[in-house]
Amino acid sequence: MKLPGGWFIAIALLCRLTLISPAVSAQDSNPTPASASDAAYQAQRKFALGLFNQNHHLEALPIFQQLAKQNPNDADVIFGWGACLIDHSATVSDDLAANQERAQARELLLRAKQLGNNSQLLLNLLEMLPEDGSIQHDKNGDVDQAMRDGESAFAKNDYDAAIVGYSRAFRLDPKKYHAALFIGDAYFAKKDFENATAWYERAIQIDPNVETAYRYQADMLIKNGEMEKARTRAIQAVVAAPYNGVTWRELQAWAQVNHAALTPVHINAAGSVTQNDDQHINITVDGSKPSGVMSVWIIYSMTRATWSTSEFKKHFPAEPQYRHSLAEEAAALQSAASMISADKRGKSKEATADPDVALLRKLSEAKMIEPYVLLSAPDQGIAADYAAYRAQHREQLEQYLAQFVVPPAPVKQ
Repeated sequence: MKLPGGWFIAIALLCRLTLISPAVSAQDSNPTPASASDAAYQAQRKFALGLFNQNHHLEALPIFQQLAKQNPNDADVIFGWGACLIDHSATVSDDLAANQERAQARELLLRAKQLGNNSQLLLNLLEMLPEDGSIQHDKNGDVDQAMRDGESAFAKNDYDAAIVGYSRAFRLDPKKYHAALFIGDAYFAKKDFENATAWYERAIQIDPNVETAYRYQADMLIKNGEMEKARTRAIQAVVAAPYNGVTWRELQAWAQVNHAALTPVHINAAGSVTQNDDQHINITVDGSKPSGVMSVWIIYSMTRATWSTSEFKKHFPAEPQYRHSLAEEAAALQSAASMISADKRGKSKEATADPDVALLRKLSEAKMIEPYVLLSAPDQGIAADYAAYRAQHREQLEQYLAQFVVPPAPVKQ
């Protein structure tokens, strides 16, 4: 599902996400006991959910609305109503009315979440749907109208007409990422995977730092059983937007389909630094650790202390205020790792028996400390350095995820 009406921060197509992990299920959901005894309600519910999972959202919408009046505590019914209402808003020409429908849809999704629906699709929709349902229009009126025409046709499952609309927008603006992306969507919906692939890849060429085309193509590849290629595209989606929960949920969906799990990677540093002012720095190290382990985290903490007092100003002279940076965290971790390698007193063996120190050493030897910091241990300050690092080290970021986080694709029998 995409947000309609010209607001082109895209949401994953509903039909594809339900192919991977259905957002609603007629068999698994548990409505309240009052509705469970009503055979007519159950029959209508099953019918609506079937329409929903077959991508007939406009047809399912009025059925969900009637079901919700009978049982306002059925999480999947409320979710279906909200999700279908987003699609319907694409067919509404009046901007204010369309915004109101999207705002109502968001309230319904929040209600469904409170009632227990925590599907991947619902979480994605809530993360990307604006609270007031407002949209941004293309500054070029002709491009905007072409995209609107494409969106309206797509919502009605008229994919050929959607391709016509999106293609007109793309001809008017060949750099329009979402025109190329949505042409691919329409071909995907038509099960024309070759053309869908071509247009997804064209969108990636237009802007490799937008995650959506990678993710959409990963969905398609999962559906087709091409798990190695899907793994690559899902990894690339995270690299494009690592601080967006949608991309990590895509990786998790890939792992779940393959009966696997992502590997959590985190170093629990047993040392910390607090600063009262430029002259007063407090270094704290966990005294319960063996002396070899304590030595590692003392070096780590001392390095961070120098950054907070002087090094940050040297490296970032244009920034008036100190922040925790990628350069600082990577330098501190690398200093600690180097101390292990340089140790001549036999304490390195003691230190590397500690799982956090062992992980640090492994990351250092693989030259993956910086990708680890950015992708597995970021904070707000570190995240500010991501775009510049990605511009120079995209392959290293992908390699980190492939080597440390994402399990291998299953071998085809």
